[in-house]
Amino acid sequence: MEAETYLADGYGVRLSIEAKSSGWVRFATLASASAPPRIKQILVTPEHGTPYLNTSQVFDPRPSPRKWLAMSKTIKGASRLVDEGTILVMASATVGRSIVATKAHEGAIVSHHFMRVKPVRPEMAGWVYAFLRSPQGQAMMKGSQYASVIRHIEPAHLAKLPIPTVSEQLAKDFHDKVRSIVARRNNAAKFTAQAEQLFADSIGFREAKDIPAGFAVRLSDLAKRRRRLEGNYHDPRVRAIIASFGSAEPLGQITKRVWWPNRFKRIYGDSGTPYMSADDVFTTNPYALKSVLVEGKKDLDEFLVESDWIVMSRSGQTYGLNGSAKLLSDYHKAFFLSDDLIRISPDPAKARPGYLLTALTHPKLGRPLVIREAYGMSIPHLDPSDVAAIPIARLARNVEDSIADFAEEAASEQALAESMERDLAEDAGRVISEFLLAPAA
Repeated sequence: MEAETYLADGYGVRLSIEAKSSGWVRFATLASASAPPRIKQILVTPEHGTPYLNTSQVFDPRPSPRKWLAMSKTIKGASRLVDEGTILVMASATVGRSIVATKAHEGAIVSHHFMRVKPVRPEMAGWVYAFLRSPQGQAMMKGSQYASVIRHIEPAHLAKLPIPTVSEQLAKDFHDKVRSIVARRNNAAKFTAQAEQLFADSIGFREAKDIPAGFAVRLSDLAKRRRRLEGNYHDPRVRAIIASFGSAEPLGQITKRVWWPNRFKRIYGDSGTPYMSADDVFTTNPYALKSVLVEGKKDLDEFLVESDWIVMSRSGQTYGLNGSAKLLSDYHKAFFLSDDLIRISPDPAKARPGYLLTALTHPKLGRPLVIREAYGMSIPHLDPSDVAAIPIARLARNVEDSIADFAEEAASEQALAESMERDLAEDAGRVISEFLLAPAA
């Protein structure tokens, strides 16, 4: 009985498709959708549990679980695992947001907030996914949502959606595109792992096991530079990492510049420049991208980015977005990036971008050095001057180049996958628009 359902754009799209006498079927004809029951989380240690991915972690380019659940205590636990190629559709909050699972999602319990979509015929998987990612598909799913504060959609709603039929050749084209997207994301994960493994092997660091609960810090160390009084900044484990480097240089000394632009008031408009927030940059299939009006902005040059630059999120929780770094490509140059991103302009003559990225993001040898610089309580922040002071391990140039090769190839594959995702959604949108504009048979 919600009036919003009948006022939404998706309702009009749905009526227009259903008004056609042929050329379309119900979604249930091409695919089935299911949703596991709500999960009761019985937490255990990693060595005794199965990794759990919540809604945001599923969309991470590199899904990293923070919880491990007891599989034997999880209702329908096996049905919550997904295989590579499984289509996942959010059933609550950002209703309809979709992704295809990669190897990184395998073996993990995926949140019950995702519906699992299984095509009736495997060769139709590409078109089914493309339809879900299309503007019209997204609009129809939003038009079917219910509830007020947290929106929901059920498998039954998805089953009733009208979907145009396509030729076998067009279905094959979409299927091949989706397979290529998944392959590129798998490649990106593989190359990243190779870069990090080579970096760790070259450092030769072995994590200490018996770290005392308390530790002492000399007053002279506290008085240096920023006079950091937080205990985590002086954590012996972080100091042990730095000591293992042997040779290291501050990030600011081996780059051209580390800075952030001024904060700005975002004025959105359809005729503006495509905009990415920090969350958009560090997520797969960013949801509902907007355009921001920047014409006449005086310090516009401070916001523009170049390929092979590195951006780092300067705020957020230290277990999440804060300190995340990404190597930019030509794909990102088309966007106006948020002021919440610290810009790092590498100097390739001193250190290649891919090597710097690995040194900053390695889970055990890089990220701890970054997040210890965060300050603040509710929402911790990073300052460019602190980021510029982060020590970067220096290795033999040929080793650094090998690490950079892997990292830069990973970034390239990831960017290509994102670009292909956008093209896939646009192509599906054109197919649906052509169907709606075609004269009646």
